[in-house]
Amino acid sequence: MGEETVVEVRHLSAAELEAGLDVVRQSPKDRGTLALIVRRPAVDEREVLEEGQLSLDEGLVGDTWRMRRSSRTADGSAHPDMQLNIINARAIALIAPDAARRPLAGDQLHVDLDLSEANLPPGTRLAIGDAIIEVTAQPHTGCQKFRARFGTDAFKFVNSPAGMEMHLRGINAKVVQPGTIRVGDSVRKL
Repeated sequence: MGEETVVEVRHLSAAELEAGLDVVRQSPKDRGTLALIVRRPAVDEREVLEEGQLSLDEGLVGDTWRMRRSSRTADGSAHPDMQLNIINARAIALIAPDAARRPLAGDQLHVDLDLSEANLPPGTRLAIGDAIIEVTAQPHTGCQKFRARFGTDAFKFVNSPAGMEMHLRGINAKVVQPGTIRVGDSVRKL
């Protein structure tokens, strides 16, 4: 029998996270890049894709969004304005220096683009590949799973006043024009 290897994950401190904030602030405003596509085929499972399909009914095809219950809908069904979770690629790279851990954030799209409220208010449309998505008003905040995976300092960092203003935990969006998206595609404001 082989020995099991235990890998210790080091979470960044508040000071380390704050020190990297300027890099996140330099994210492009109008035209960025799709850095990562992550499908969630089941609870706590992740599939990293090179290409994905965005659908009006499913969000990211093959993702579990439709099966996820929401406390924000009257009947507890999946929230239509929370089809896609989008995180700033620079922010998650800061929080999770090990690229293999980044999909654990649970966001389907990782983009190198300024996700701040000032830059992408609700209603803003983004073209990715031949799909178009729309930023929604539903807040996306760090949850207990995020805290467990990335540490208490990261949780506090994304939920700090600066973190909330910059949407460091990400934003929610919905598909308004279905299409194919690929890693490396341009993400541009319309």
